[in-house]
Amino acid sequence: MKRNLIFFLVLLAACSQKSAEESIDSSEEKERAYIRAIEGEDEDLDLEIIKRGEVLIAYSDCATCHKSDKRAKGPAFQDIAKRYPIKEVYVDLLARKVISGGTGSWGSPVMSPHPDLKTEDAKAMVSYILSLKE
Repeated sequence: MKRNLIFFLVLLAACSQKSAEESIDSSEEKERAYIRAIEGEDEDLDLEIIKRGEVLIAYSDCATCHKSDKRAKGPAFQDIAKRYPIKEVYVDLLARKVISGGTGSWGSPVMSPHPDLKTEDAKAMVSYILSLKE
């Protein structure tokens, strides 16, 4: 009886395991669904604005919820860069979102508003984030 139970458990485990290829496909699909990339050609960004944005982010509270290359409370900066094309319209949209805060774009996390942040500073920060495309 004990032998049959062990055989059954081994058989069950073997049948329920996915192949490595299926597992990779599934994780890639989840990442694509999470990022939901928007199609569009990238425009050039001003290097000085990117550098300014990097400094502004370094002195802000962004690192409380965001990391450069992995999800934390909020999405990774690189995931944000993967989603949005580098276009002025998205720089404006994301800068307004940084200032006003919000929820829903990346699931349930809530981004705190930053009402004291100047629009030009928020745009510089967003420009830096979007420059992180791989």
